[in-house]
Amino acid sequence: MNTAIDEVRELLNRLPAEASFEEIQYQVYVLDEISRGSGEIDRGEGVEHEEVKRRLAKWLDE
Repeated sequence: MNTAIDEVRELLNRLPAEASFEEIQYQVYVLDEISRGSGEIDRGEGVEHEEVKRRLAKWLDE
């Protein structure tokens, strides 16, 4: 299992050398959100696809 620092190092190695601080910060944010979401799924806290579609239908049909 990679540590957060390992994940960020790998991310930095994939970004172009001219990436701005803002772009780097955003990519770290995305990486963190994906990690959090994966953890929620592993703990059984995720929402089934059909439930998401049902919830979104209320917003999309209006």
